[in-house]
Amino acid sequence: MTPIPPATHRRLGLSLALLAAGLAFAGTAVATRASDGWDREAQILRRIHDPKFPDRIFSIAQYGAVPGGEASAALRLAIQACHSAGGGTVEVPDGVFLTGPIRLLSNVNLHLADGATLRFKPDPAAYLPVVFTRWEGIECMNYAPFISAFDQENIAITGRGTLDGSASATAWWDWALPDAKGLRPSLADAKLLNRLADAGAPVAQRVFGAGHHLRPNFFQPYHCRNILVEGVTIVRSPMWELHPVLCTNFTARNVIIDSLGPNNDGCDPESCKDVLLDHCSFTTGDDCIAIKSGRNSDGRRINVPSEDFVIRNCAMKDGHAGVAIGSEISGSCRNVFVEDCTMDSPHLERVLRLKSNAQRGGTIEDIYLRRIDVGQVAEALLTVDFLYEEGPHGPFPPTVRNIFFDHLTVHQSPRLFFITGFAGATIDNIQVSHSTIHGVTSPELVEQAGHIELNQVEIIPAQKVQSLSSRTLQQ
Repeated sequence: MTPIPPATHRRLGLSLALLAAGLAFAGTAVATRASDGWDREAQILRRIHDPKFPDRIFSIAQYGAVPGGEASAALRLAIQACHSAGGGTVEVPDGVFLTGPIRLLSNVNLHLADGATLRFKPDPAAYLPVVFTRWEGIECMNYAPFISAFDQENIAITGRGTLDGSASATAWWDWALPDAKGLRPSLADAKLLNRLADAGAPVAQRVFGAGHHLRPNFFQPYHCRNILVEGVTIVRSPMWELHPVLCTNFTARNVIIDSLGPNNDGCDPESCKDVLLDHCSFTTGDDCIAIKSGRNSDGRRINVPSEDFVIRNCAMKDGHAGVAIGSEISGSCRNVFVEDCTMDSPHLERVLRLKSNAQRGGTIEDIYLRRIDVGQVAEALLTVDFLYEEGPHGPFPPTVRNIFFDHLTVHQSPRLFFITGFAGATIDNIQVSHSTIHGVTSPELVEQAGHIELNQVEIIPAQKVQSLSSRTLQQ
């Protein structure tokens, strides 16, 4: 194949017309195939294991909690007693309990019985004093996450109960929504935090909390090992629901996330290694799963990638994407395996969303998806957005390479690709194989990309069927 110059700009016609003969856009020589990577998934899974807990029960009822009442002190006492005894289970019995922030300690399993609800106070003052945290990829001092752990190991949140963040248009979410003047209260603080980080201000000087509008995350284990979230339902979160940071061996299994507020990503593992998301359900106000690794200069200072992820048997419903990587991706991301998932909603925009810019930078590579059943998405099978926010304006051009789709059935998608790069950035080696895409009606948009290959892909528009082999189309 004749290589296409890296600066090639292509706005492609309807997929049916473009792809009638099969497709492989030439960029660099292709050294990596989908078959090269899936063996790594088994290696990752062998390293991931659930934490184990001694057979001791510490009910918060023993420490004064009663249904319908305030349980903050009882939770704190039960967690400390469980930890001091060498570990076990802190049990939340049937009923609704009001609480402020919860801090987990090593060897503690916070278990919500059937019918139990922990309802978090909607009063920001309850989440003071400020604590060390990471907010949208930047370290700072801010409101405490609703549930947190710092430098702990063997921790869990389990059971079939509900974690209710009490967020609404008048509590937490209003900070991210336009006010009477059309301004979002959180925007000025987000810009201030970015300026402080870019200027190299010490984290101790990046103080927010009272008088500011940076919403806390729901569950944020920070620099922890061996974490399990299993069975619980999470609703009405201020923003990101599950946000492990700098963690190793994190599992979320059979978790239901249903929270449609602004920036309500379902699960945002950041700078983590060995992550398993299994049989989880996501109905979210933003990306269902969004893998991250720090933002801009702060992400490069810490410089820890997200790597070795397995996402399987999950259901993605409403959201900006089923799986997103970025935009806070300055530490890079590699080795993500997504399989046997369903994605379906008129309010789900993309199957896979990759986003960065020349301020974030980072490399996203070796991403594998197979056996995905997609009912409908509103934009595309794959979006690569390097024009996100600052776009090409910066010294750190990002890279996306080695993205593989295999055995996908897509019942309705306007297009396969919405890819926008820029000169100096790299988008290369995207392969789709053994897949069927129905309902493609919009032009493919591919700008500043290298090798894109379709192999045995069937495009089914409104009127007729075209089958694609591994032949090539030269431009």
